[in-house]
Amino acid sequence: MTTPVFEVENLSLHYRLRFGAKVHAVTNVSFTMQPGEILGIAGESGCGKSTLVNGLMGLFIPPLYPSGGDVKVAGESLMNRTPQDIRKNVLSRKVSMIPQGAFNALNPTRRVKDIAADVIAAHEHGVDRASTHVRLLERFKLFFGKDADHVLNSYPIQLTAGERQRSVIGISTLLNPEMVIADEPTSALDVSTQKVVIKMIFDLLDAGIFKTMIFITHELPLLRHVANNIAIMYAGEFVEKGTADQIVFAPKHPYTKALMGAMLSAEPGQKDRKPIAIEGAPPSLAKEIPGCRFSERCPVARPECRTKIQELRMFSDRLVRCDYAE
Repeated sequence: MTTPVFEVENLSLHYRLRFGAKVHAVTNVSFTMQPGEILGIAGESGCGKSTLVNGLMGLFIPPLYPSGGDVKVAGESLMNRTPQDIRKNVLSRKVSMIPQGAFNALNPTRRVKDIAADVIAAHEHGVDRASTHVRLLERFKLFFGKDADHVLNSYPIQLTAGERQRSVIGISTLLNPEMVIADEPTSALDVSTQKVVIKMIFDLLDAGIFKTMIFITHELPLLRHVANNIAIMYAGEFVEKGTADQIVFAPKHPYTKALMGAMLSAEPGQKDRKPIAIEGAPPSLAKEIPGCRFSERCPVARPECRTKIQELRMFSDRLVRCDYAE
């Protein structure tokens, strides 16, 4: 069997508040990823996606701390390492991130080629600028063709939103990382530009520039066209994980069903359906929740759901955190 590129085992993360209280933002998240796999993660704002991303990159910057578990990239653990070690030996080399806001990720006072050259210089000492520019030009031709030199010599403000996003993807994958985490990389783009960016991501994966990817978004229907598998996150936990078609067309967990029902979708059989808002709000993670975290909002909750902890278990053909899933 192929060795997993990425392994996450019972990862739990918390924020430490001023007077010692803890907010348990992520609880017992586990999954493995094989070469060529794209895992989609979806959920409401505040469900723990961004906190999970920091943990998956080994970025435990106070007030964020690990509570337990392990994260391994190509068999190498990211736990109990100094921030300096993570920045030098993990970020960009092992795990890289494509941020949501490309414009905010690029220094507006520097040309794209200088921003990219700094990434190489930070990890490969003694590399001269001339050879770096040749290397950048060769890589950026994959994204921009004959316009690569123009993009490299431009300031971010001189580029379109799509060009900036592609530039960020190019910079993020310069050192051929094992894993790439894309945090809503298409949310600020129009539909045609989204298609270009997604095609580019597939081309990079097919070319072996990186081995596997986590794609985070609020748009579940989009994930069906991007990801092999999808994990649905709610209040710091995975509540359902299955193939993209299973999650989009046949969700089992009540929250997944509600999330799909709240979205506009152009998928077959769903175009005429009106979106229905999910009533209520996610629970506070600053206090212990005795039962199912979705029970207060769940339309099919039973009395025992509010007191009995639900475990992520195999249900039919996927993992579901609900004893009463249908």
